[in-house]
Amino acid sequence: MAKNKYVSFKGRMVMVGFGSIGQGVLPLILRHIGIKPAQITIIADEMRGGEDEARRFGITFIEKRLTRSNYRSVLAGHLGKGDFLVNLSVEVASTALVELCQEKGALYIDTCIEPWPGGYTDPNLSVSLRSNYALRETMLKLQPKYAGGPTAVIAHGANPGLVSHFTKQALVNLAKDTGLKAAIPTTREGWGKLAQRLGVKVIHIAERDTQVSNKPKEVGEFVNTWSIDGFVSEGGQPAEMGWGTHEKTLPPDGARHKFGCDAAIYLNRPGLLTRVRTWTPLEGPFHGFIITHNESISMADYFTVRDGKKVVYRPTVHYAYHPCDAAIMSMHEIAGKNLKQQKRQRLMVEEITSGRDELGVLLMGHKKGAYWYGSQLDIKETRKLAPYNNATSIQVCAPVLSGIVWALENPERGVVEADEMDFARNLEICLPYLGPVVGKYGDWTPLQDRGVLFPEDLDKSDPWQFKNFRVV
Repeated sequence: MAKNKYVSFKGRMVMVGFGSIGQGVLPLILRHIGIKPAQITIIADEMRGGEDEARRFGITFIEKRLTRSNYRSVLAGHLGKGDFLVNLSVEVASTALVELCQEKGALYIDTCIEPWPGGYTDPNLSVSLRSNYALRETMLKLQPKYAGGPTAVIAHGANPGLVSHFTKQALVNLAKDTGLKAAIPTTREGWGKLAQRLGVKVIHIAERDTQVSNKPKEVGEFVNTWSIDGFVSEGGQPAEMGWGTHEKTLPPDGARHKFGCDAAIYLNRPGLLTRVRTWTPLEGPFHGFIITHNESISMADYFTVRDGKKVVYRPTVHYAYHPCDAAIMSMHEIAGKNLKQQKRQRLMVEEITSGRDELGVLLMGHKKGAYWYGSQLDIKETRKLAPYNNATSIQVCAPVLSGIVWALENPERGVVEADEMDFARNLEICLPYLGPVVGKYGDWTPLQDRGVLFPEDLDKSDPWQFKNFRVV
């Protein structure tokens, strides 16, 4: 892998959290950013591997858990004007860290919007207020306050993050392949109108992880290829999706929020227990889980087209995720215990023997039916690309790197989401770490091979209705 430096950085970099993504992205930062190890400090509540590597690089490590009461004092001596906070933690409120960075004049990036502990599960909060929609609305309130301030890149990992750039590239490809003459948009309105003209009704973030280990999952153990704490917390939140203008009726357990942009709905059901039909080129049809993610809301909001105040176009957008088989068994076990997490965790990295992570965006409803665009990275190629990674983590680490580079190149953009960033620049940096990145058309619809054994309540007049995708 070429060790070209994209940008130089003279300030201090603080990394909060050092789990699978922190460990995986650190070598990429040192490889591609002109920074010395002495400029980096890692703050994490515990080390789950990686401490030897961090210390071998000569990086300062502080073992400390950031809390609502101490985060300002702990970070006070490490952040100032021109510094950079890389937030890869869980249960540390993203909005609090963004505000602190704005006060200090420091740049910021995270991979998702996190609340303080209990924010996902507080029984005193309504389902709506425990959603990613609510977390995003709280973050968006900071945009006008800090317009033109130090760049804070919000929710920029694989998804959310990379998939927003995949979607824009997919729209450009689709326009070319269908003969639609249109310049590459440069505005939010332009992207929405392009998606509308193409007739895109539904966007799945369609992902199938087939990585396996020769060590079977044990009872009382949660096994996964990426952050287990992050996965379980997201899976316990309500299933959420951007809600398209083509949808005829809300799901029976669906509801709208009573505040904010109104681009999304939620189900009164956790994502870890909610499945939909989807498709990727290598796997073919499969059942994925609607795990709530920021991109389901931000992308639907970004591609909305209005006539005055009236919404005339919006796609339905949501995650459709089939994790590795060991994680499926772990989820089945945790579901039987009312989402009480197992005490033991195992993150699969070096023990993986084979498999890939097929991660992309599936655009449906246009004249060519279904178009998937994304990464088909396997574990063998991953190990040639970067240390301390599997095929899943590197798909997160590459856009963390690109987000850092983009922020350094655009240091006064205030609070920004992935959809508002330069997709081409980010893809340029990410692509060398994503293995085969392909676009494939398919004739699959959620009605394919349905109703053979049991009669179902399907809408055959429009295959792209959500009720056709949902597994009941």
